[in-house]
Amino acid sequence: MAIMTEEPVSRRERAASGRSVDPSSILSVLEWLSGDECHSVDEAGLVAGLGRMLRQIGLPVDRLTLHLMTLHPEILGRTLAWAPGEPIEVHDREHGMKMAYATSPLRKVIDSREPMIVDADDPMWPWQHIDVFEGRGLVQLVIAPLSNVDGPVSATAFGTKRASGFALSEIRAIERILPALRNTCEMRVMRQAELSLLDVYIGPMTAQRILAGRIRQGEIETMEAALLLCDLRGFTELSNRFPDGKVLELLNAYFDVVVPAITSHGGEVLKFMGDAVLAFFPSSDAGMACKQALAATDEILNELSRFVLDAIRIDAAVALHYGRVSYGNIGSGRRLDFTVIGPDVNLLSRIQTACGTLGKAVLMSDAFRRRAGNKSVVSTKFHHLKGFEDPIELFTISTQDGTPE
Repeated sequence: MAIMTEEPVSRRERAASGRSVDPSSILSVLEWLSGDECHSVDEAGLVAGLGRMLRQIGLPVDRLTLHLMTLHPEILGRTLAWAPGEPIEVHDREHGMKMAYATSPLRKVIDSREPMIVDADDPMWPWQHIDVFEGRGLVQLVIAPLSNVDGPVSATAFGTKRASGFALSEIRAIERILPALRNTCEMRVMRQAELSLLDVYIGPMTAQRILAGRIRQGEIETMEAALLLCDLRGFTELSNRFPDGKVLELLNAYFDVVVPAITSHGGEVLKFMGDAVLAFFPSSDAGMACKQALAATDEILNELSRFVLDAIRIDAAVALHYGRVSYGNIGSGRRLDFTVIGPDVNLLSRIQTACGTLGKAVLMSDAFRRRAGNKSVVSTKFHHLKGFEDPIELFTISTQDGTPE
């Protein structure tokens, strides 16, 4: 990748004389970028190690940044910034941040996939307002794209405080290391995108199982867990009253309440089933798992009690159970799904149905109640649930006056 695509400006001409970079020292950087030590460190370790090595071989790098793009519904990318003697800065950039970079040379490099050299006094390409460069007295930036085979384009920037900027030989040294830097960043970007997408679509625990190689049909493990099934009340009526766009807006707002409540209390969402959310709380401590599920339930109902979107209110009903489930790959050989099955999952579904029949916001099994140890739980008596021969006692949470909710 050739950075010097035009005739050097006077600053670069002045810098070109009297300075050179030892080719053997550049080889040491290339060997490090492709070696085991670099492979074993994370993104912060990469930018820190590279920054230190560039200084050691004589490059006047006072600021080194990586701008790694990713595939994520909320995060556009991650910026990592190094400076001598300072801790590494890490900034996750949300998609809305894209506009802040619209007129910057960084954005230009990413969009055009062409490198740039820009000086601090260049009015055409302002960059001092970008947080990782602001107030650092940088005189010049060398910005280069890190173009992957496919997917989003990342970038790197080398900044110097030296009044004359980078010498031509120093820019050539940067050019030499860019392919190796691109390759090691591409590996990290692909890995991060892989983790992000798996996490977003199937949850972190399931993602770890897939990445660990448990991807074959029928690979199932049995575990005990607290189970939660949250269902939006009156969804059919909402669907009939409002256009599809409004219904989707309501659903997403509803899920934005339910999912964070589950994950913040140690649970993992297994499935979105229309307007319902199936989650489990795995733990070696059964009592802790049930308390976490109950805390998530309290947060969901409290948040929804204050929920209003365009004068529309929504309610939910939550079923809770503790039991043994089979968790793993189910489906066809080339189209698999991670899910939980078993009699306890079936019971959870029937408890959810009973929420509507009995008009309760929360219903739980005796197995869950005993482990949760909540003193505000009261019996709703025994009920016949479809598919279960014996009547099953269900419990709900009492209100402040002692009556069932």
